[in-house]
Amino acid sequence: MKLWSRRLATYKRPSDGRALFEIAVTLGPFVALWAAMWAALSISIWLTLLLSLPTAAMLLRLFAIQHDCGHGAMFVSKQVNDWVGRALGVLTFTPFDDWRRSHALHHAVSGNLDRRGIGDIDTLTVDEFLARGWFGRAKYWIYRHPLVLFVIGPAYQFVLRHRFPSGDTRGSAMPLLSTVFTNLGIVAISALMIFLVGWKAFLIIQLPVTLLGASAGVWLFYIQHQFEETHWETNDSWERENAALQGSSYYDLPAPLMWVTANIGIHHVHHISSQIPFHVLPKVVRDYPELKQIGRLTFWQSLKCISLTLWDEERRELVSFRQLRKRVAMQAAMA
Repeated sequence: MKLWSRRLATYKRPSDGRALFEIAVTLGPFVALWAAMWAALSISIWLTLLLSLPTAAMLLRLFAIQHDCGHGAMFVSKQVNDWVGRALGVLTFTPFDDWRRSHALHHAVSGNLDRRGIGDIDTLTVDEFLARGWFGRAKYWIYRHPLVLFVIGPAYQFVLRHRFPSGDTRGSAMPLLSTVFTNLGIVAISALMIFLVGWKAFLIIQLPVTLLGASAGVWLFYIQHQFEETHWETNDSWERENAALQGSSYYDLPAPLMWVTANIGIHHVHHISSQIPFHVLPKVVRDYPELKQIGRLTFWQSLKCISLTLWDEERRELVSFRQLRKRVAMQAAMA
């Protein structure tokens, strides 16, 4: 079934002019805010840290633009998409070609229970969790703890994990080359900024911006697929378009946050047709208002999804550890 894919094919219209505009209104403020953070150090370190919030927001938007480049949705030319994505990868600490490969796999298997673990948040089923011993359960509990998922994990992923290629690199040299040259670019820009502002000022500015941007990015990725009524199927019944539509959320954020996140909250549409430019996604849901009701989450509703940790195959929904404990206790009492 490719009904929505056919309907949305006409929206795949990259615009070089619009792409340059979006980069300009994101990269310009990012550089200006970074400079403002440095200037604020002479006034108060707390003011500098306060300014890290909008600076990280611009970094997050640069990552979203890099994401669109990875899907070939920003510029008409594939080569321009690739090179802009690689350049932005130096600022986002993300090797473009290596990330693009794993992200393409995520799109190819999202919602498939038999092909989990590729570019997504590790998620066990209730039966898989119960089948583990105490140590296996403890490891999974720690992994799914909010402090690990949204603070420690993002710091590890963007500062350390992205310094090495992911997966098997024998099929292509590009992931390795992308990682090496991204690392060299990071070192070069960091060295230049340390020369200009000093290493202490550089760390005070760059670390909170990078860590806040990383945490926000991981949160967005989490909420795009980890919500109560998401969709998972085994391989024999999995269908890509249905998984994209039902297994991806519509994160209906206020307009300023939609802008900062480059509309990536309209994620079900993105998964149906990833080559639609992010600035066109709002037009899609205006033209097809029925899409606004599928997988819709407001910001406040999304906070309730933090506790969801396990896929219940019987109920076909994500449940929390607490829900599982209550069920196990009830079953034990009835035995």
